Amino acid sequence: MKVLLTTLNAKYIHTNLAIRLLYELNREWPGLEWREFTINQDREEISRFCADFEVVAFSCYIWNITQTLEVARKIKTLKPSVKILLGGPEVSYDWQDVIARPEVDFIITGEGETPFREFLYAWPEIRHLANLVSKTDGGEIRYFSNPVTFELENYRHIRPWQNDPHEDLRSKVLYVETSRGCPYKCEFCLASLDNKVRYLPDEHIKQTLLHLMEHGRVIKFLDRTFNMKRDFTIDIFTFILANYRPGNVFQFEITADILHPDIIRFIQEKVPVGLFRFEIGIQTVNQKANLEVSRKQNFDKTKAIILQLFDKVEMHLDLIVGLPLERWEDIKFSFEEVFKLFAPELQMGFLKFLKGTPVREKYEQYGFVFDPEPPYQIIESNYLSKLELARLEVVEHALEIFWNKPRTPRTLKYVTARYSIFDFMLGLGECFGEQYDYHQYKLVDVYERILFFVKSAYQDDPILPELIEIDYCLYQKNRPRPLYLTELGADEKAAMIVEFESGSRKIGPGKARFLALPLRFDLEIFEQENRLETGDFKLLIRYDGTSRGQAFGYPPLAEVF
Repeated sequence: MKVLLTTLNAKYIHTNLAIRLLYELNREWPGLEWREFTINQDREEISRFCADFEVVAFSCYIWNITQTLEVARKIKTLKPSVKILLGGPEVSYDWQDVIARPEVDFIITGEGETPFREFLYAWPEIRHLANLVSKTDGGEIRYFSNPVTFELENYRHIRPWQNDPHEDLRSKVLYVETSRGCPYKCEFCLASLDNKVRYLPDEHIKQTLLHLMEHGRVIKFLDRTFNMKRDFTIDIFTFILANYRPGNVFQFEITADILHPDIIRFIQEKVPVGLFRFEIGIQTVNQKANLEVSRKQNFDKTKAIILQLFDKVEMHLDLIVGLPLERWEDIKFSFEEVFKLFAPELQMGFLKFLKGTPVREKYEQYGFVFDPEPPYQIIESNYLSKLELARLEVVEHALEIFWNKPRTPRTLKYVTARYSIFDFMLGLGECFGEQYDYHQYKLVDVYERILFFVKSAYQDDPILPELIEIDYCLYQKNRPRPLYLTELGADEKAAMIVEFESGSRKIGPGKARFLALPLRFDLEIFEQENRLETGDFKLLIRYDGTSRGQAFGYPPLAEVF
């Protein structure tokens, strides 16, 4: 029997660990193969490839279930005899509607290692298998649940990435699993359903890491709370520091307010800047909302730890819009408090009612209305209207366009210190949306629109347009034409270049072009101390065509000439 393990990843750079693990556990099975696709690939092409197998097993998630079912239908059209087997978190709960589809033959629920192996070795007599949903020719559904915890010790000698061409690994996000389960019970998260935390064998983890460090670049740990155990965390960190290669980046999902002081000290003393990225789900600073979804978090402690590690670790912070008891002003307060941390990336997600989660089961209690189709996003509730949620989506778009890229970091830091950053992003997002599609625009559109916005809504602030100009010019790799400020004359610019070259702060070798601009404030003091010192200042920017603009000196006029 020819069996294909496959999935549709959200992007080309993403990879799927599950199908690699299942393949390695069953690689002795003749006819077993694995292959990845993406949700953007041609469905006909995917279907033609899959139709050559007798069984096609798809790994299903919220981001690919719609496309997966479409491919399954096309496979059945091409070759009706092909059996479609689904597994993964998106079909492990509330699967009744999915198995009723004519294109779906079987569903594996829960942890897949044991039932998938039993499926292979029992074929075609599979009707009796536990945790396998099937149906008779007459449409009768057959299923009995007997959850089995897979013994993770079986992974000791499994190397899930050994079949990937080495050249492919460098350009993709590579995943490592060190544990399963989560000790927390956040009601919006599927991980909350498995509160028994189990660790994979140390040999498997470290041999996998060695392979990925040698051949890959970005390595992401799948653990829901990587820092649960102090000794384990420090041991893995120590192993990474002893073996990582130039260019490696390691991404961990952590719970900041329980980060042990010894781990903090280890990072501060030993971890190179930029080697680690931490994903921290703050979600909300509203304690009532946290408790309503069985979530525990000390935001003051979380904030303090983020600030302690900010200069060593790249932070990615998450907020969730739409939690029970959260109204407009609550969300605004959370946004502003978290934005003040100036994490390089702040994700503003909207509550999703994942199959199997308690928040989905209790939706009527809070008046939740959500999209019945993936990703099951909130539409309205007793606390937020449709209009309010639509406006919050505008804030999310502005956040992505102007901060997360990052295109206007100096401008937005200035706004945060002097105005409401939430109100600013809402107004900016609405202004941008009046002129452009949030997903289709040119780079110059970003800066022209924010400049238009501040001239209209903040016309009494002369610093904002200059900061937009600085952000625009420093984001470019080639010398641009300024949007707002008037360039200094050629003689003044030449004198500035000579001044820098004769001093201690060299401009650097190689061919380059320069831009000299007048400013009303000292940019160096602003960047270092986040305060304004006004006066007559000048800014010199160097462009080499390969990296973004490099600013020099920000010297006062009196010091240069």
